[in-house]
Amino acid sequence: MGSYDVAVIGAGHAGIEAALASARLGCTTAMFTISLDQIANMPCNPSIGGTAKGHLVREIDALGGEMGKAADKCSIQSRMLNRGKGPAVHSLRAQADRVLYHSYMKNVCENQPNLHIKQAEIAEILFEDGTVCGVVTSLGAVYKVKAVIIAGGTYLKGRIHVGEVSYESGPDNVLPPQKLSDCLLSAGITLRRFKTGTPCRVHRRSIDFSAMEVQHGDETTVPFSFKTRDIIENKADCYITYTNENTHRVIRENLHRSPLYSGRIEGVGPRYCPSIEDKVVRFPDKERHQIFVEPMGLDTDEYYLQGMSSSLPEDVQLAFLRTVKGLENVEIMRPAYAIEYDCCDSTELKLSLEFKKISGLFGAGQFNGSSGYEEAAAQGLVAGINAARQIKGQQPVIFERSQSYIGTLIDDLVTKGVADPYRMMTSRSEYRLILRQDNADLRLTPLGYEIGLVSKDEYDALLDKISKIDAEIERVSHLNLAPGDEINAFLLKNGTSALSTGTKMADLIRRPQLGYDVLQQFDKNRTDLASDIREQVELQIKYKGYIEKQLDLVERMKKLEEKKLPENFDYSAIKGLRLEAAEKLTKLAPSNIGQASRITGVSPADITVLMVYFEQNGDSFYA
Repeated sequence: MGSYDVAVIGAGHAGIEAALASARLGCTTAMFTISLDQIANMPCNPSIGGTAKGHLVREIDALGGEMGKAADKCSIQSRMLNRGKGPAVHSLRAQADRVLYHSYMKNVCENQPNLHIKQAEIAEILFEDGTVCGVVTSLGAVYKVKAVIIAGGTYLKGRIHVGEVSYESGPDNVLPPQKLSDCLLSAGITLRRFKTGTPCRVHRRSIDFSAMEVQHGDETTVPFSFKTRDIIENKADCYITYTNENTHRVIRENLHRSPLYSGRIEGVGPRYCPSIEDKVVRFPDKERHQIFVEPMGLDTDEYYLQGMSSSLPEDVQLAFLRTVKGLENVEIMRPAYAIEYDCCDSTELKLSLEFKKISGLFGAGQFNGSSGYEEAAAQGLVAGINAARQIKGQQPVIFERSQSYIGTLIDDLVTKGVADPYRMMTSRSEYRLILRQDNADLRLTPLGYEIGLVSKDEYDALLDKISKIDAEIERVSHLNLAPGDEINAFLLKNGTSALSTGTKMADLIRRPQLGYDVLQQFDKNRTDLASDIREQVELQIKYKGYIEKQLDLVERMKKLEEKKLPENFDYSAIKGLRLEAAEKLTKLAPSNIGQASRITGVSPADITVLMVYFEQNGDSFYA
């Protein structure tokens, strides 16, 4: 039927970023999807971002990805989470119009040069001498390819569960691929069974919003994309309500009808996004659980009940929802369900997201054991970049933990593995003060330009921004403010000590009670700078000491990352290495000492033994 450089299996959030990256880097790319109507589908909540997830979206955008632009175009409510905490955990979240998001992304893909979209189920991947060479559709069409990216989401052998009923299906009742899993097993790839779920959708007219807490968008909104110049408008409100003891009673009385507790569900569910019945069982002393009531779009009356994922029968769902304040007369439009699906063992992947066993085969998204649109998109971008680079004979791009949340995500998946669907959180990064969402462009746009996904104009704009930030920091670091009645009265009013001698503006900015904009009236030579530049000036001054400490940690860890380890090495030959450590190291084949130190089951003492062994046996042992 033809030939392509790259075949992407799946057109969800991982598949789209993978296909766009590959095509934009000059590779002919085919993106296969079971249904064109499922491109960029949001089968769960139509929202982008959130705690730590907002960091990922900003990083995707800084590297030249599409998710941030789409979220800005399709946003109906924008909020910055965790404003009351430090800047490291500030995270942007946007409620999106589900249908508009699909249409926007489909249009972007349709108009992307080098990208061909095909509605087809891939039933088989062809291999030759351990290398990908083609794909075969369920209709028998054969395409020659040089690389394949599997971004199957929750579709592979998907099975829906609602109470006592279960049936083969992907999200939104789309037929799931059945044969691809068997092909992967035959190729020696380990598959696992995971589970996730989604709440029901309910009709707007059946909700009493007056009984709920309203949640408005931010008065001043912030875009996801560093390229967005339009103001993001808030066009809808969200609401909050709570479960109660009656809700929990109905659930407990019907647990025997839940496939989660009857044993019909075999897959492992997400630890950090459990179903409502799981919450009730695991937290019996909790009197109530929060429910976010959120619109699915501007042109629909469907509302999403975040926090109420369930696999109980539909009659039970209706019964427990009608015990909730504001939902007493609720009408269910789409029942909640749980879905089981096949995914790979992520420890069988390299940090490039290519499988160790098969050249040219990459994994991305929920197929790799993660959860969430943002985690999927980040992996898709990396897989698309590295598939294209492999075809061009270039070295893969490896994202470091100290460089990005994307690096943390991939390192966790590949090095530590996952026992349940992985969700990104700020606590997973040991470098979160320097990996803020506000500086994602400063950290990653130069790399995006080097890779080829960021244009020269965008890169030059970044250099101009950096120049203005540095110049302003330099200026306020030398600007001296003399003590006086006006400034001392101002300082005392703001809860900080008055000046007795001349003080640099930067030193005042560092005070917890003050900031760059707060002191504007005392800076007569200040020029009008963009808000993102002013933000960087303040943060870089205020947290300079802490940032320097984290950068020192990065340098120390970099020395371990630079100590490369040989490929296909039998670690059982090293005396003094514990048996568990030797087995884990041999199986996972870390590329360097730093990665080895993060493997579960490898202790600091084991790392010392490794370093002594390789140092005694000479540099020839390093790859």
